[in-house]
Amino acid sequence: MADRGADLSALPKEVRDQLAELDLELSEGDITQKGYEKKRAKLLASYISHMPNMDLSLPDVQLSPGHSADPSPSPEAPGPSTSSASRHHRAHRSGGARDDRYRSDIHTEAVQAALAKHKEEKMALPMPTKRRSAFVQSPIDNCTPPDTSSASEDEGSLRRKAALSAVLAQTLQSPDYWINRSVQSSSTSSSASSTLSHGEAKAQPLPQPQPALSVLADVLAHTRIENSVPPDVTSSTPQERGSRVDLPPAVRGMSRGQSRSSMLDTADGVPVNSRVSTKIQQLLNTLKRPKRPPLSEFFVDDSEEIVEVPQPDPNTPKPEGRQIIPVKGEPLGVVSNWPPALQAALARWGATQAKSPALTALDITGKPLYTLTYGKLWSRSLKLAYTLLNKLGTKTEPVIQPGDRVALVYPNSDPGMFWVAFYGCLLAEVIPVPIEVPLSRQDAGSQQIGFLLGSCGVSLALTSEVCLKGLPKTPNGEIIQFKGWPRMKWVVTDTKYLTKPSKDWQPHIPTANTDTAYIEYKASKEGTVMGVAVSKISMLTHCQALSQACNYCEGETLVNVLDCKKDMGMWHGVLTSVMNRIHTITVPYAVMKACPMSWVQRVHIHKARVALVKCRDLHWAMMAHKDQRDTNLSSIRMLIVADGANPWSVSSCDAFLNVFQSHGLKPEVICPCATSPEALTVAIRRPGARGAPLPARAILSMGGLSHGVIRVNTEDKNSALTVQDVGHIMPGALMCIVKPDGPPQLCKTDEIGEIVINSRAGGTMYYGLPGVTKNTFEVIPVNQAGAPIGEIPFSRTGLLGFVGPGSLVFVVGKNEGLLMVSGRRHNADDLVATALAVEPVKTVYRGRIAVFSVTVFYDERIVIVAEQRPDASEEDSFQWMSRVLQAIDSIHQVGLYCLALVPANTLPKTPLGGIHICETKQNFLEGNLHPCNILMCPHTCVTNLPKPRQKQPVDVGPASMLVGNLVAGKRIAQATGRELGVVEDQDLIRKHQFLSEALQFRAQTDPDHVLYVLLNAKGVAVCTATCSQLHKRAEKITATLMERGGLNTGDNVVLLYPPGIDLIAAFYGCLYAGVIPVTVRPPHPQNLPATLPTVRMIIDVSKAACILTTQPLMRILRSREAAASVNVKTWPTIIDTDDLPRKRPPHIYKPPTAEMLAYLDFSVSTTGMLTGVKMSHAAISTLCRSIKLQCELYSSRQIAICLDPYCGLGFVLWCLSSVYSGHQSILIPPLELECSLPVWLSTLSQYKIRDTFCSYSVMELCTKGLGTQTEMLKARGLNLSCVRSCVVIAEERPRLSLTQSFSKLFKDLGLSPRAVSTAFGSRVNLAMCLQGTAGPDPSTVYVDMKSLRHDRVRLVERGAPQSLPLMESGTILPGVRVIIVNPETRGPLGDSHLGEIWVNSPHSASGYYTIYGEESLQADHFNTRLSFGEPQTLWARTGYLGFIKRTELLDASGDRHDALFVVGSLDETLELRGLRYHPIDIETSVSRAHRSIAESAVFTWTNLLVVVAELSGSEQEALDLVPLVTNVVLEEHHLIVGVVVIVDPGVIPINSRGEKQRMHLRDSFLADQLDPIYVAYNM
Repeated sequence: MADRGADLSALPKEVRDQLAELDLELSEGDITQKGYEKKRAKLLASYISHMPNMDLSLPDVQLSPGHSADPSPSPEAPGPSTSSASRHHRAHRSGGARDDRYRSDIHTEAVQAALAKHKEEKMALPMPTKRRSAFVQSPIDNCTPPDTSSASEDEGSLRRKAALSAVLAQTLQSPDYWINRSVQSSSTSSSASSTLSHGEAKAQPLPQPQPALSVLADVLAHTRIENSVPPDVTSSTPQERGSRVDLPPAVRGMSRGQSRSSMLDTADGVPVNSRVSTKIQQLLNTLKRPKRPPLSEFFVDDSEEIVEVPQPDPNTPKPEGRQIIPVKGEPLGVVSNWPPALQAALARWGATQAKSPALTALDITGKPLYTLTYGKLWSRSLKLAYTLLNKLGTKTEPVIQPGDRVALVYPNSDPGMFWVAFYGCLLAEVIPVPIEVPLSRQDAGSQQIGFLLGSCGVSLALTSEVCLKGLPKTPNGEIIQFKGWPRMKWVVTDTKYLTKPSKDWQPHIPTANTDTAYIEYKASKEGTVMGVAVSKISMLTHCQALSQACNYCEGETLVNVLDCKKDMGMWHGVLTSVMNRIHTITVPYAVMKACPMSWVQRVHIHKARVALVKCRDLHWAMMAHKDQRDTNLSSIRMLIVADGANPWSVSSCDAFLNVFQSHGLKPEVICPCATSPEALTVAIRRPGARGAPLPARAILSMGGLSHGVIRVNTEDKNSALTVQDVGHIMPGALMCIVKPDGPPQLCKTDEIGEIVINSRAGGTMYYGLPGVTKNTFEVIPVNQAGAPIGEIPFSRTGLLGFVGPGSLVFVVGKNEGLLMVSGRRHNADDLVATALAVEPVKTVYRGRIAVFSVTVFYDERIVIVAEQRPDASEEDSFQWMSRVLQAIDSIHQVGLYCLALVPANTLPKTPLGGIHICETKQNFLEGNLHPCNILMCPHTCVTNLPKPRQKQPVDVGPASMLVGNLVAGKRIAQATGRELGVVEDQDLIRKHQFLSEALQFRAQTDPDHVLYVLLNAKGVAVCTATCSQLHKRAEKITATLMERGGLNTGDNVVLLYPPGIDLIAAFYGCLYAGVIPVTVRPPHPQNLPATLPTVRMIIDVSKAACILTTQPLMRILRSREAAASVNVKTWPTIIDTDDLPRKRPPHIYKPPTAEMLAYLDFSVSTTGMLTGVKMSHAAISTLCRSIKLQCELYSSRQIAICLDPYCGLGFVLWCLSSVYSGHQSILIPPLELECSLPVWLSTLSQYKIRDTFCSYSVMELCTKGLGTQTEMLKARGLNLSCVRSCVVIAEERPRLSLTQSFSKLFKDLGLSPRAVSTAFGSRVNLAMCLQGTAGPDPSTVYVDMKSLRHDRVRLVERGAPQSLPLMESGTILPGVRVIIVNPETRGPLGDSHLGEIWVNSPHSASGYYTIYGEESLQADHFNTRLSFGEPQTLWARTGYLGFIKRTELLDASGDRHDALFVVGSLDETLELRGLRYHPIDIETSVSRAHRSIAESAVFTWTNLLVVVAELSGSEQEALDLVPLVTNVVLEEHHLIVGVVVIVDPGVIPINSRGEKQRMHLRDSFLADQLDPIYVAYNM
């Protein structure tokens, strides 16, 4: 590898080229490794003598995240030029080191070993794509709250040279490895993108360099780096596309029958090597690795639960020991002069030892600030007690009485005030509730403290003057009402405000009894803060037990670094110390931050006998001790480690001893202990005798622990946990180990369980919460048979552990940090430790990492959230994340679900500065976490999905026997509209069978009848057409066509017009001339590159002989802008119809025949296919007649149309229907709504329209845009009560939620809820259903989504889980027959069975007009026969799935009504895991996942589900969507999302009918044209 270190630039260019070529061959797999090394050695042989230490081995290429290993610092990072000394110095000050509570060298080694092992497995993770503008890191200063705070739990901190060099030594490779990597040219990596050959996916592994992992600045300072820009693995040159029919990529012709799989592999003509597909290929390669548990057989029936139930593994370790026997502590000694109550002790010292120091407080620099003597403490507490009881209210109405609860709000930096307040409360017999100082109204922790204050009934708060000044105020100076707090009265307790008690007043000091003395707060796993009540007798007994266990003597000195408001800091430093007249020196957290050695100095100066610390303090002191030569710790007889129960405390204790043994620290004085808010002190190690052997450690197997059993780790030292004992249980206590969940059954001796304690010295209850109290403080353990072992109640401690040899207690974790994943237990602290052992120095800010689990798809999933350093580069972060995945996988054998990095200082904090886990979890689930980096790994950890469904072979079996009209015992699913019947206007139709003749007939018989009125955005009629005007204009167009076009009968003519009357006239002009019109939507002048190619394509495909258009459009077609998108020189003849000759044209009319084509209908389907269908004269006449009958249209009627008039039913209603039926059509081009939203609704109101037709996009515009303005519209007099039917014209499943919200919104304007309905048409038949005037209201049913995926319909009740509401698509039109058919067997299906909808009707299209001329395809879609049942009828296949259900309602003829329910297009369905999904269902779930998802679309790419979501919120929310989208799709559809793409609003393309163009979207995504905000590749 060292050859990389040598300056390769010194080699001749041709040698370098040959080396690069060699690397390329190796990466492409064209040469073996051996061959590579041989050739390489040969090439370099002659140069070796000039280049020292050459090692010709293969560069160690690791398949790690898809980016290069360039350790050159990011632009923000300080350059590598600074000398190493200054670099170390900076590290010391930055506080950027990890949280060393968890620091364990043993563990770090294990993690590095695990990562090295993974390295051999070569795993490539695609790195997410992020838009550069997104996520500017917030500067830390903005987010750092003022540190008034009390101690912080998690602030990791000052690490110095020693640690840094240790870190360097622990990285995976030698430093020169990294330098070498950085000098290497980028040839290997840039050629590494995978290629897909047409037809089959051939993926090579991606050799990629591994990014640097450690603090390398020192080493790099002397290195010359050749290419400091990391090579981009993902970019590569697009391959040339095969020359297929040259269609624009947006619109493809593709037959429905043809499978799409052949097109998938070639990325649908998108250059396969684009950046995106390379990453997807990497993702696929990653996912090909086998999952851990094997998946069981697929399930066949819906009734079975979906979930895979993990079968118990026979190799799971089981506990084998005998049942545990309760462990007894030593008896509590009887002392003759023990005071009857704690206050009595204070009274005694206050009187007899007034000058004796009680408390010394330090200022911020670590110098003593003041010393409170026992005399002062006594007199001030007395004053406060007197003031509280006598001076706050009036004599008759005191504000406070004995037994009331009072909050104590004091910062840690002022212990004296706190002591006085606490003892003052005890003397007044009110109950103190010490809490943290609330920093802000929204402070995460303070909200839950409100719950505590409420449950304890607190209404008065004591505080100091300084603290009161610092609290947030309202503008008029009052203290703000904190969120969730009861109303508080604030009392300042500074001495100057207290009153001296009168001579005759004496405090009442009763003998300790079971009344509550004080309440200590405790946060539960769910985040609620509860108060643990400690009775007077418990408080006294606890002090006595601690004095006995720690052997406290009168007059000793104790240094306390812990928070004196709760826990050990209070029990030793405030209560037991007063009991024993100890001098306590308090070192607040703020002092520790400024001067980490301060506590050690205090021990040295005061010759303290006892010190009370946490691992954090040991670590800080160790890091800072270099400055202190002369400290001496030999006075210490007991160094109490408060969090010694944390498994990660071992190494802190060892390391501290290592450093300070030379300063007089004795090994036997280190005393870890275990505590719990409920049971107070559980166990503490007593100091050993001088020279006695130190207690042994337990080295446990992580695997065993995850199954709750104790196994000594023998085989794999990487997955071992080393635990130290926490000594023996407290004097006078009794302890058992019980199962943590379920009934409190005693554990076996080799089983991990929860420690339960019976002791007079524990908490008594959760104050004010009797229910929770019972389950925690009154537990009676039971034996194997379930019988209670005795009468005495135990308290649960929340600690998980076991009893070791010699009754020593070992703790391996806490109940609240327990994560139960697939039946195995993992400890959050252990996972944090593993994450921290993956060197986070470059990535994680101050070691702030939170681990919790969320329930997704029937199991707990582990989520890790860490704060990212402001200077961390994208590469480093991703690198760190992928390594954490590997480490946790190796050591804990558990998959991570999600790993997120958030900007520094943004995680919610606990009052002591730690991470507020449950608030963080809440933010994660609500999408308020705002990560700047995220990695989801659902593929790895979701192993309880059932096996994919295998399709059963389909054949027509005996079960499908047809008996009369029954299939397999069910009525055949078919429905028929009413008869077309005899026509009323006999003479009209007999003479004028065709539309062209109908117009001439109307022009003669009723020339002045207005057929069309065109409105603009203001609702003003800009153009009208009477029968004769329309006829005359059509004749002029015919003449122009004949003169200028030189057309033959049957030629195709493209009509390119904006929606209006010109379009209608041009259409009839073509009919008169005997040519075939093709209506095409004009290109959008502002967006020619996107819209013009489609126009060009239809013109080419239809082989149009001529284009009729307007002058402005003609100019656009020939413009320079158009030339950029298409070839404008090859347009057919363009005729503008704006200036038609004035003179009367000659009468030209070529009468049609029934079979002659009337027009071609072209449309782009949602799957991106352009299809044109042929409509004959006979078909359009019967279609118009059918609509006339269904909607009862005749000359005196008016209808309003707000639709695009270019294809489908929209075109028929706009251009044909009025001419046939004679009714007046009011035309509103949908584009006008963009200028004036209410124009459509106000037209309905103004003209009192009864029937109106619109599209979903129009309805959505009105719903979103006018929803808030209904009051204003009502005031303007808008009234919709006239509307009898409002029909949405569509070719999709009815959008029930949209039609319902439209109905609800405009109900106030008089719209009848029954009015809104939908129509249904398809390419083969433009109109099958249309809710007319007759017929029952459309019905709604609820179907089970699980069954739909299995191609079955199961009707369920409304509100059933996993139910999907479907609305009937309108009444079937006269003359139409519909039948439901199994698309594979082509046999008819029974009622309420899902199948393809086939239609038989005289107005079906006569075939596709395609460029392929595949006759078989047309026969398949237009003239198909059933395989049995009724083989003579010819059917057209719609390509839509649906079912027919006979309802209880009656139709016009009195028969039961058959309702047709459309489920979705077959072409659009996604086949995943052997099941059939409809994109709209997944999209509905996705859009519900977060308030900022405006719209979403899904598609598949090589079996991966890709979800594209439009983000309507701020960009910092983009990454919040990734886990929420993944969760919701997994929960509701049992699918794992492969790629989540977050884009700007409006990126998802939508056609004029309001349908999403998912295939265009897919093509743009794969061609990397979306400019996404973020692309996440789920592992």
